[in-house]
Amino acid sequence: MFKFTGKVLSLSAAALFASTVISSADAMDDLVKAAKAEGQLTTIALPHDWCGYGAVIDGFKAKYPEIKINELNPDAGSGDEIEAIKANKDNKGPQAPDVIDVGLSFGPTAKADGLLMPYKVSTWDSIPDSAKDADGAWYGDYYGVLSMMVNKDLVKESPADWADLLKPEFANSVALAGDPRASNQAIQAVYAAGLSSGAAAGEAAGTAGLDFFKKLNAAGNFVPVVGKPATLAQGQTPILINWDYNALAGRDTLKGNPPVDVIVPKTGVVAGVYVQAISAYAPHPNAAKLWMEYLYSDEGQIGWLKGYCHPIRFNDLAKNGKIPADVLAKLPPAESYAAAVFPTLDEQGKAKEAISKNWDAVVGANVK
Repeated sequence: MFKFTGKVLSLSAAALFASTVISSADAMDDLVKAAKAEGQLTTIALPHDWCGYGAVIDGFKAKYPEIKINELNPDAGSGDEIEAIKANKDNKGPQAPDVIDVGLSFGPTAKADGLLMPYKVSTWDSIPDSAKDADGAWYGDYYGVLSMMVNKDLVKESPADWADLLKPEFANSVALAGDPRASNQAIQAVYAAGLSSGAAAGEAAGTAGLDFFKKLNAAGNFVPVVGKPATLAQGQTPILINWDYNALAGRDTLKGNPPVDVIVPKTGVVAGVYVQAISAYAPHPNAAKLWMEYLYSDEGQIGWLKGYCHPIRFNDLAKNGKIPADVLAKLPPAESYAAAVFPTLDEQGKAKEAISKNWDAVVGANVK
């Protein structure tokens, strides 16, 4: 049973909140009461300028002012979050996180280590199966897709798909936002190009992606520089392949100098996912569950979207006309994301090994 400030949640309610979807307004009311009685939620690694988190946190506070949010180490990484759970298993004080937001690979390992509390939010069915644990231990929260950030002063007609990058008009133009021997963002870009060619997911797509970049390099179109909005603006890397949320934020930072297009390719739309989870040792389990309900509500999901991170329920929200027009206007067309694929951990691992180990031998471009 869950204890909070001298009161005890009934066994039936405790069972309900442990892992199953909230199925009635009464059940949600009970959860809100229990969370308010706990009076606190401890988060970790949530910088306010990442994915619109500042506004998301403010939205939760406005809705539930009785619950204080204790924010630990906003600049921590996923590994730090896992270590914080481990280090505070027996600590119910302010240094023990209730919830975590981590890279996809950390979800299954944390579950295997017994660090997570299963919980399925009321919008569970609209989260893609490939982006959630069947038992509710972890679930995708938001994602980016690989996109093409284009300097419109230098590129008059933007590429629409990966194959377009091979055209002669894009000589000395195309760059990655990292070194594909080490950078996940760059590795996923090579993988996406491989998927676009029709290769099967996993190692085959990784190998096909290497072949694509070999052709891109041989054609003189690839620029072996770690691209950034600054190099794009300066003309060194007029076409930069990066996560869409980085491209969109970069577009805003440049403020029209130069004008920027952000293009989601027609094929090979690869999504990179972060996941949410509740600590198995959460001092405030009901507040943690209410936080998840807020994050996966339409309001919470749109909050992330305003920060240019596509919420995991994006396709469901778009299909049902739930996304405000002013938010959509700042994004690539919603239909561009309908074809997004979420590589499994196994597929990611095999592709990463193929790309990072064979880049030098196949492509031969020293990205730096």
